Amino acid sequence: MSTRANPAVVDALTRVVFRPEEEEPRQRPLDFALFARLFQYARPYRKWQTWLIVLTVLRSVQLPLLGWLLGAVISGPIARGDWAGTIWGAVGFLALAAFTQITFHYRYLLALKFGEAIVHDIRREIFQHLMRLPLGFYHRTKVGRIISRVTSDVDAMRVGVQDALFVLIVGVGQMIGAAALMFWADVALASVVMAMAPILWMINRYFHRRFSRVTRNLQESWSRVTATMAESVTGIRVTQGFVRQDVNAGIFRRLIADHSRHNFEMARTGGLLAPLLELNNQFFIASLLLLGGYRVLNPEIHMPLGEMIQFFFLANIFFQPIQGLGNLYNSCLLAMAGAERVFRLLDTPPEWSDPRDARPAPPLRGRIEFDHVTFAYEPGRPVLHDISFVVEPGQTVALVGHTGSGKSSIVNLIAKFYLPTAGRVLLDDLDIRQLTTDSLHRQLGIVPQQNFLFYGTVMENIRIGRPDATDAEIIEAARQLDCLDLIEALPQGFDTPVGERGASLSLGQRQLICFLRALIANPRILILDEATSSVDTLTETRLQRALAKLLHGRTSVVVAHRLSTIRHADLVLVLESGRIVERGNHETLFARGGVYAELYRQFTRATTVASVR
Repeated sequence: MSTRANPAVVDALTRVVFRPEEEEPRQRPLDFALFARLFQYARPYRKWQTWLIVLTVLRSVQLPLLGWLLGAVISGPIARGDWAGTIWGAVGFLALAAFTQITFHYRYLLALKFGEAIVHDIRREIFQHLMRLPLGFYHRTKVGRIISRVTSDVDAMRVGVQDALFVLIVGVGQMIGAAALMFWADVALASVVMAMAPILWMINRYFHRRFSRVTRNLQESWSRVTATMAESVTGIRVTQGFVRQDVNAGIFRRLIADHSRHNFEMARTGGLLAPLLELNNQFFIASLLLLGGYRVLNPEIHMPLGEMIQFFFLANIFFQPIQGLGNLYNSCLLAMAGAERVFRLLDTPPEWSDPRDARPAPPLRGRIEFDHVTFAYEPGRPVLHDISFVVEPGQTVALVGHTGSGKSSIVNLIAKFYLPTAGRVLLDDLDIRQLTTDSLHRQLGIVPQQNFLFYGTVMENIRIGRPDATDAEIIEAARQLDCLDLIEALPQGFDTPVGERGASLSLGQRQLICFLRALIANPRILILDEATSSVDTLTETRLQRALAKLLHGRTSVVVAHRLSTIRHADLVLVLESGRIVERGNHETLFARGGVYAELYRQFTRATTVASVR
């Protein structure tokens, strides 16, 4: 049944995207411990940070002085009709203004440089941390959420680093400087200005609480958008193959509509706060006009008009940063939301790691032993139950069973992608827990079920198995594998671009490259996980002859649905529901007439039907 444009299907799938477990835990809106941790990344750039603070403080002093100097020229030389004094006052004002702009220019450039350096270090640390996390993390986490951490969340943190502290210093310093000059000029008028501070504080406090909630919702909605986008692009073949374009488009429309709603709510909140602040500013300016006018017109006080004008310049400089500081608070909330997410990712500990006393694996002979191994991807739900077997060096063990029987889980444990929940996995009588993972992987050759290729050429993807391999060695490996002619038949031979994830090659061609990538590493243990499932029968026959030669002397673990690929295995393990139900070689198991024999008969019937068609 088609799901095209079915509102019920779109509703159901959208609820899955919004499921509660996808939400991020909420924290306090402004956590200064997060800010302190963020600025720990500034330690290598303390010289830049010191100069930034100097320039910032200097600029915070310059701005009130500009207002004071402008008012002083008006109330002094201009009021007295002194042309020479007016000219020199204008020259002095221009000189101070030019110096102020030069200070701003270098402060701005240095802030950008400072922020970019810290963002660079954070992104590098995130990537290094991601490379250390085991496979279990990636099975639980959407790719789009990871991308969102490295992109939008880190960009939000950039604002907190390069703007928050320094804009705050400029704004607060400007207000303090203006306030000091106002009190020096006229205490009564300055007191009126100061009286507005509690009112502004209460307005800001109310709206910033709303901003905190809206900002966090905005970040969460954007994370859902990026996650769904990444999933849809990655699975485009499945989407088009099952005519799911309209369903995915419907889900995405609702996600971006939700994101737009949060954006609009944030804009509406900001749009209400700005006029209120502006209205308060105008109200207090009107109050200053009344009080200042009274002091100028009252013959007992007789405040000079020039001094009143000077005071208004200072009052304007005092009020000027308020709106900017309000916007800065919003930026800080975005930075905090991003920092919470990024640091939560960086604080995610690996499910396991090599112990401190782990040692590099010695040259392996290739003996594999499972000693009463039980394994669960999730606590309390084991997928392998009390598995025990031994593979001697140079032997081939074949894992057979229906989908979900535990074959790939055994392979994952041998490759130390996971650790057993109970029991031991031994290589050459050494517990893999006590061997460093990298040194172990260097002696393994793996052809995974999902034949992933990196963007680049065929030659570059093969060389991943051994970066120092020469072109001649790679060509010789292809000749031994009996696939040299197949690769040379590609448009540019070994220099043919494979495209993203190998999209420009067929499944069979990608698997051949994965074979070569594993074999060029000259591994002691070779793992083939459904390695010939996408190779046609003729190519598979050629590979079987080559593999028989190349696997000689190496321990190999073969997982395959095609039972023809494991007839010559020294040991066949038949799995059902995570347990070994039969073991032996092909002849013995087939003669026994049990589970393996039935699997083989099913395979034979399927092969016969396929050949007739």
